[in-house]
Amino acid sequence: MSNPFFDQPILNSPYEYPCRHWELDSSGQPTQRIVENRRPAEFITPIPKSKKQKTAPVQQDLIFDEGKGLSSEKQQQYDPTSIINEIRKLVDTWHSLPSSQWQVTLETMRLLQHWRRYDFSWIRPFFCQIEAVETTIWLTEVASLSVAGKRILEHLMSANRNTNPEFSGLH
Repeated sequence: MSNPFFDQPILNSPYEYPCRHWELDSSGQPTQRIVENRRPAEFITPIPKSKKQKTAPVQQDLIFDEGKGLSSEKQQQYDPTSIINEIRKLVDTWHSLPSSQWQVTLETMRLLQHWRRYDFSWIRPFFCQIEAVETTIWLTEVASLSVAGKRILEHLMSANRNTNPEFSGLH
């Protein structure tokens, strides 16, 4: 029996914005339906159901305690997906603005224009590489200029202070 999800798991080009994804049910099983938008960030792994199994297995939460056994389960659970999805939305909105509204330095504007217009003929950067750099640019040059961006920066700084107070990745 054919299973389109496992026969053709990749729907998007690695060089373009991911605009489609396979729908998964609440237990992480493919529904065989393609959804025409970007998948929200989630930590879920689709695992095929065993032929002998009557119901699909339920995705369990994975808790890390670094082997020290000193933390409670509640302290170890940190779900960054909501902040990731919010940052994606804000960066997507920013990305769609005309260059005159980017609110970046002149050097950054030239770099962004190059990436967005240049016809790469040889080694072309993957979408995820460009998105990572654009997100970094947004976080360092643009986020502090809006209320939503300031809230994101404060969230990231707070999370950093709680986990690694000696190192700050955002300035």
